Amino acid sequence: MRAAASISMLLLLLGLGLSLAAPARVTEIDVFAAASLTDALQEIAAAYEKSGGDKVVLNLGASSILARQIQEGAPGDLFFSADEAKMDLLENQGLVLAGTRRSLLSNTLVVVVPLDSNLEIESARDLATSKVRALAVAEPQSVPAGIYTKEYLSSQRLWSQILDKIVPTENVRAALSAVESGNVDAGIVYKTDAAISRKVKIAYEVPAAEGPKISYPVAVLAGSKGQAARKLLAYLESPAALDVFRRYGFLVTSR
Repeated sequence: MRAAASISMLLLLLGLGLSLAAPARVTEIDVFAAASLTDALQEIAAAYEKSGGDKVVLNLGASSILARQIQEGAPGDLFFSADEAKMDLLENQGLVLAGTRRSLLSNTLVVVVPLDSNLEIESARDLATSKVRALAVAEPQSVPAGIYTKEYLSSQRLWSQILDKIVPTENVRAALSAVESGNVDAGIVYKTDAAISRKVKIAYEVPAAEGPKISYPVAVLAGSKGQAARKLLAYLESPAALDVFRRYGFLVTSR
């Protein structure tokens, strides 16, 4: 009897030890976010996880490409777009959870040149002169930063004059990289992108009164993990997260 009891106790202790050793199941929140949000979201995600929140997995890229991935069934929890049009597209297809959409941030456009460049841009019209031979912009037909750029230059009646100089890139960070490498004379990016680079300088900042209305909406996706995704969305609107966005140069529009 004693032997049987000892074996039972041993098995009980062994089972208890295994259960304690088993790692707790971690919920992963998949966030599809515009490339221009990269640095701010990486910092916010790290702080969220450290505070006891779920693990945040960032899928970063052009909003147009991310929206297409979601349309094609890629699993995700949040979509953070660099323009309202891509969010409209998903919402109209029932891919956004009703009542969760927020327009959280804004930005401005700037013309950047390599840090060692002597190129001076006093106005947008200088882009149409012989000063600039190649101008990097995010793809102007589908990527928000490129669409904003085309909208602005068209409003200044310059788009047709500089069309032959345009070097389209996959997203705004790729346009920034093209300038950093010296492969182009200048580029048009968000002010927040210029701020994180040590290899470029701002040659011209588009005046707020002239620039396009830039808006970053965020929403929970219809196929999300529900409450976990809502908690992360709430954190993105928290003072701590908004302070990070401000520090990276974003304009907070939600409050």
